[in-house]
Amino acid sequence: MNQFLLGAATAAHQVEGNNIHSDYWAMEQLEHSSFREPSGIGCDHYNRYREDIRLMKEAGMNAYRFSIEWARIEPKKGEYNEEALRHYEDVIDCCKENGITPIVTMHHFSSPHWLICEGGWENEAVVDYFADYCAYVIERLGDKLEYV
Repeated sequence: MNQFLLGAATAAHQVEGNNIHSDYWAMEQLEHSSFREPSGIGCDHYNRYREDIRLMKEAGMNAYRFSIEWARIEPKKGEYNEEALRHYEDVIDCCKENGITPIVTMHHFSSPHWLICEGGWENEAVVDYFADYCAYVIERLGDKLEYV
């Protein structure tokens, strides 16, 4: 990949919508939340990604940095959601079909709600939890990605 990349970047929680298993979603629902409004369906990128990626292509972009939402992949500790994984595989495929280089972020601020209930990023076990999640995703999607 020796070409100049010009693209868009998103964070799953900000654009996908209905990320009900994330810590941010839980915090948004609190009575005295610091979030001014809940994310709700966001801009529904989870369902509209094909249209969004097509628009990136039409705008002349050739890269898309997006996050794979850990809370969707592992909504409960140790339980992986194959449907959510297939979704991100479809996003990668859609990027490639449109001449867009997919650049994947494994974590973009939000975490699974269950992780926060176990002490979050201050719990030393998070190193193993995150490594397990990353290994799971890379094992299944790694052949679709380029590494730089």
